[in-house]
Amino acid sequence: MATLDMTAPSDRRQALRRMLLIREFERAVRDNFADGEIPGFVHLYLGQEAVAVGACAALTDDDYVTSTHRGHGHCLAKGMDERRLMAELYGRSEGYCRGKGGSMHAADLDEGMLGAQPIVGAGVPLATGAGLTAQLHDRDWVGLSFFGDGAVAEGQVHESINLAATWDLPAIYVIENNLYSEGMTFEKQHNVDDLADSAAAYGIPGVVVDGMDVEAVYEAVTEARERAARGDGPTLIEAKTYRYRGHYEGDPEPYRTQAEVDEWRENRDAIDTFAARLREEDIIDEGDREEMEAAVKADIEAAIEYARDAPFPDPEEAYDDVFVEPNPDVEYFRERRDGAGSTGGAGR
Repeated sequence: MATLDMTAPSDRRQALRRMLLIREFERAVRDNFADGEIPGFVHLYLGQEAVAVGACAALTDDDYVTSTHRGHGHCLAKGMDERRLMAELYGRSEGYCRGKGGSMHAADLDEGMLGAQPIVGAGVPLATGAGLTAQLHDRDWVGLSFFGDGAVAEGQVHESINLAATWDLPAIYVIENNLYSEGMTFEKQHNVDDLADSAAAYGIPGVVVDGMDVEAVYEAVTEARERAARGDGPTLIEAKTYRYRGHYEGDPEPYRTQAEVDEWRENRDAIDTFAARLREEDIIDEGDREEMEAAVKADIEAAIEYARDAPFPDPEEAYDDVFVEPNPDVEYFRERRDGAGSTGGAGR
């Protein structure tokens, strides 16, 4: 999905449409999972749409992202087709992973999606790897990782960001701080007000941004990408946001009140706020939003029918597509290692 210019009215309308598409997709998944149509386990992105859309709008088609167990929004914002993504959730062979990945493993290298990762923090090393590959091969792409506030407590997250900072890798790390690590409040897990403060330990910029403001996220990631492209290394961005659903579908949510959820939905909703801003600037009117909502609803209904009609994968294919071919160019890395001595071939 192409980069947006958020100074252009047409592209700002497109950003609103992308957020509406994610919301309608997630609503449909919520309902059809509850009806038993979608197998497995799902974690919805409702409420956090501005982070995915704002960040991916600042990236190029060549850039790579990694996602979490809550990855549908990242997939759609990066440009993956809603029909194939829905088919993946339905476990059908027309899905991005031929129905074998499901909700928590969707990936598409052609769109720069290195994969949703159900293991907490597991996408961060992959984004660091994308940055390392760009540096080794003199490519222009960056690796961006989305991860939650709970993942910040994972050791591999610190190792990965530290490595990227030390080697000035073209990487961006976006913490989606939705205030709850599964069922634990932010205050019970962290001893700081802002997770972006940890950037100081790596010697890189740390930025706090309103994750309910798509344009604020876009501006922060745009600046981070420019820094990465210059060879100045990674940036740590903390987007403060909120999820409207539980950690997983079926979560009884004993850790928060409905009044708290309602307050965020009614007064801080990212789509309502951005749509109101566009109306004030005469970029859209009420009719435009209604037309967009009707259009994305039709797109999602078509995606559901596409998924329902698609076949299941054959059991004989269970071991197909497990490994990528061809294998990595190991000799290339050996030559770099042997030529650069004990640094392993990477670094400045």
